[in-house]
Amino acid sequence: MSENNLLMKMVDMKDKGRALVASQPLKAGQIILRDSPILLYSAIPLGGGGAAGCYCCHCFRTIPPNCTTIASCPRCSNASIFCSPQCLSVAISTSHSPFVCQALSIIQASNSPLLHHNHDRQLQARFLVAAYNLGMVSPSLFQTLLSLQGEPIIDDASNFLHSLISSVCYPFLDNLKTGFSLDLTASLLSKDKINAFGLMDPFNQDKERSVRAYVIYPMASFFNHDCLPNACRFDYVDSNSGCDSNTDIVVRLIHDVPEGREICVSYFPVNLKYSERQKRLKEDYGFSCDCDRCKVEANWSDNEEEGEEDMEAEEDMEEDGDDIGEEDSVMDQENNDFPHAYFFMRYMCNKDNCWGTLAPLPPADALISTVMECNVCGNLSNSDDLMNGNL
Repeated sequence: MSENNLLMKMVDMKDKGRALVASQPLKAGQIILRDSPILLYSAIPLGGGGAAGCYCCHCFRTIPPNCTTIASCPRCSNASIFCSPQCLSVAISTSHSPFVCQALSIIQASNSPLLHHNHDRQLQARFLVAAYNLGMVSPSLFQTLLSLQGEPIIDDASNFLHSLISSVCYPFLDNLKTGFSLDLTASLLSKDKINAFGLMDPFNQDKERSVRAYVIYPMASFFNHDCLPNACRFDYVDSNSGCDSNTDIVVRLIHDVPEGREICVSYFPVNLKYSERQKRLKEDYGFSCDCDRCKVEANWSDNEEEGEEDMEAEEDMEEDGDDIGEEDSVMDQENNDFPHAYFFMRYMCNKDNCWGTLAPLPPADALISTVMECNVCGNLSNSDDLMNGNL
């Protein structure tokens, strides 16, 4: 954490709560955070059948069809498989404890009331199993989870899930240092709703990407949202380096950020229209966005042909291209009617159906790279070609 603290600091911002700002001038492509999970849990529906066999239940890497190192949990009937005996060994003492084995067996049994609920409710139950397990095997990380933003809401969902989990937890309550209560369950659910990241399947332009697991990180959870972000996240879940590091999150800067500027990511693809963005933020995170882009687009109709307007703006920018200085100054123009046009030209992947965000590769010898990496499809491109429309 010490290196991260040199680059960023946490502050309280009016109407936004805790936020991360640059502690010094930062460069495009610079890695400002590498963060390891507090917990992970599967996004596969309960009783997911064959889908459950696609990923390791610990590291969530894809398991090849002809893999010869597959290991199964010897003590549960949840079809829990692991890509190697090493992953199984680590999981048994951490994420796949006897409590998890028993809990998953109960909540996905054929007579479980949870099976009559939708996928979101099943995911919440999976999360609570993972969270209460964390409280038993790692009380310090459980306290870190509880320190994240999110206030408890007592509603029908929290009441139902608390009753369900209590029927699973009672033999293990003595191992839970913080106790077990409806308020705690409701608080945990709010932490998950606000702070969880999705580990996605690899990009395939012919079908929609799906989430294979959800992850909560201790520091990355404090990045606020902006519809024109200055940073973006990369994850390399199917990488082969190390046992657990593949589930780490890496956050890189999209362009230069001056000291004192808040560092923000986008919680979803930046190509979404204003109404879609506002709906998702309100439903999923409980707030409305008032960023510079939203202030402009609030006066637009989503039925308007924005593409034509964007092309006009892009043509204007290309004509004035020689006058464009640092990216940050372009983004800060107060009277710019199309604050997203430059961003779309330079920082959006142009691969079909990708909608990923581009960030330069990390600087080498203080020189900013001209090679841009997409955080969705992984495509590499040259920034000069992007600006000149050669791709």
